[in-house]
Amino acid sequence: MQLRIRPGSRLPPVRYMGGAIFMGMLAVVAIMSIGLFAVGDIWSTTRQREKEQELLFIGHQFRSAIEAYSQNDPRGKQVQTYPMYLEDMLVDPRYPNAHRYLRKIYIDPMTGKNEWGLLKNSNGGIYGVYSLSEDVPIKSDNFDMADAGFSGAKQYSSWTFTYSPSVPDGTVRP
Repeated sequence: MQLRIRPGSRLPPVRYMGGAIFMGMLAVVAIMSIGLFAVGDIWSTTRQREKEQELLFIGHQFRSAIEAYSQNDPRGKQVQTYPMYLEDMLVDPRYPNAHRYLRKIYIDPMTGKNEWGLLKNSNGGIYGVYSLSEDVPIKSDNFDMADAGFSGAKQYSSWTFTYSPSVPDGTVRP
């Protein structure tokens, strides 16, 4: 359709907007960006807290498995042995039939890798594990009694999940 202009008629004046719509759109984009940044920050913090909870769960699984391995020596209760490898807790090599203390070797939720720091005694037995992550934890207090030493830790690698039985004289040995 073509617009016809009659001779002698006047068109309404065209107003120049001067980029007002463009500036309004820029303001909307800026506000949305700030909102998305805030949501991303909240999501990131929530995800890190979930990973911390997962690390605590996995650490307790390792601690329990090391304790069970140590207390179930086929030679009797007087001997405390520790696993030489993490895989020894999957299937205990000291028994002819399968004795399992751990379902699987868990992936470290903080690093995403199947690698753990190992705490070994003088015989080379594993008495504890820890994450290899050097990140700063969000959780810094209100740990369970078994994890009370984690309070104020500056890195996840300071969260060591150990089993150290007490000997009759009250001292603790790894």
